[in-house]
Amino acid sequence: MPLPNNKAVKKFLDLIQPWRGLAMLFLSLWLCMLLMPLRLPGLAIGDIAPNWLLIWLVSFSLSRPVLVAIIMGMAIGLVHDALTIPQELTASVPSHVWGMMLISGLTALLQKQRYLQEDFISVALIVFGMTVLAETAIAMQWSFLSFTGKYNLGQIWTQQQRIALVSALLSGLWAPVLHFPLTRLRIPQLDNRP
Repeated sequence: MPLPNNKAVKKFLDLIQPWRGLAMLFLSLWLCMLLMPLRLPGLAIGDIAPNWLLIWLVSFSLSRPVLVAIIMGMAIGLVHDALTIPQELTASVPSHVWGMMLISGLTALLQKQRYLQEDFISVALIVFGMTVLAETAIAMQWSFLSFTGKYNLGQIWTQQQRIALVSALLSGLWAPVLHFPLTRLRIPQLDNRP
């Protein structure tokens, strides 16, 4: 069996080159999905771990158009719901979709307005703020459910403060570890860059 000539190999590599970035992007998303349920020593405080999907979404949204970021926020919110909400409770608990869409859109707008630079500190601060915002969106949805009498409004907001602060700290600390490799990916189909 003859080996392909260099021109055929080069043509094949040129053909798949634009799709390599997308493959790496979804591979990193898959890795974050695997990390979500893990509570490894040193990665969790009081059974609260970094929100890996939120870190991924913020990193993704920093260099994408607003519409693409919001659509991805909706998809990541659905993935987050699928990973965290038991099937028998899907109708009676809040969804992560609204918070993820909000933070992805705001992050894309921040990039659009050039209010930030992509360095260690700004990425950590953005992830910190967006984590607090996402947890507050969930707490607000729980608050609306408290009017049915099933849930205690005081407990919801007491828990929200603890969860939001710990999750935001951990997510902000781990954000650069995930963000910088993702920013090196060139994805012509989704990039906002020239």
